[in-house]
Amino acid sequence: MSSTKDIDALIEMMARLPGLGPRSARRAVLHLIRKRSLLLAPLAEKMQTVAATARECLNCGNIGTDDVCDICASEKRANGELCVVEDVSDLWAMERSGVFKGRYHVLGGTLSALDAVGPDELRIPRLIDRVASEDIREVILALNATIDGQTTAHYIADRLDGQVTLTSLAQGVPIGGELDYLDDGTITAAMRARKAL
Repeated sequence: MSSTKDIDALIEMMARLPGLGPRSARRAVLHLIRKRSLLLAPLAEKMQTVAATARECLNCGNIGTDDVCDICASEKRANGELCVVEDVSDLWAMERSGVFKGRYHVLGGTLSALDAVGPDELRIPRLIDRVASEDIREVILALNATIDGQTTAHYIADRLDGQVTLTSLAQGVPIGGELDYLDDGTITAAMRARKAL
């Protein structure tokens, strides 16, 4: 039996994380082991806490530790603007830029005929309900500039046509680009230059 079985398993699990391959995971695990009391033990404890408490916001789909996230709970954010994003990482990228002060709606992906992802597999019905029940005046479609993202934007625009002002992010977001990989300045420029669909 290998004396490094558990360490090898940890490296393998770390290598599955986005942005880490086998070599990066090996370096990260070795660093954690060397800084066991300073990093590894607190990290393991925090991971257990997050595993037990993290949940999706029942309203928008954001990730937090309460049933309703801080953004949805804030009355200051109830300004009639709703920013629709594909994933939580996109919401966090928008928040990091600090340019948007309204509320969000996380779809959980995009429409994709090839992957059999239709409107009911996403949070599109919940979006339609929110527009009808909340005082939403503008829906900003901040979807990735991919074919599936644009298809999803057009579907949502058709469903909400005439109910609210619909806008989308403008210049600054490259075709094929994903919000999570953009810098804050690019996101800010795109948000300020949004246009009607």
